[in-house]
Amino acid sequence: MVWTHEAVRALGMTTDIETVASILGIGRTKAYELAKSGNFPVKVLRIGHRYVVPVPALLQLLSAP
Repeated sequence: MVWTHEAVRALGMTTDIETVASILGIGRTKAYELAKSGNFPVKVLRIGHRYVVPVPALLQLLSAP
């Protein structure tokens, strides 16, 4: 899938870390490693056992020069 800004916006307010990994072109395992170490490139929220990413933060990263 090609991730356009419109497609990312359509995800809603948050999305799962695996979707963000796909958008950023990194692997699932690497995404979880980065999230656990606090080095994921965007803000990650831990909700129970899940990691979620606010879509506005992701859009801001994608728009950065």
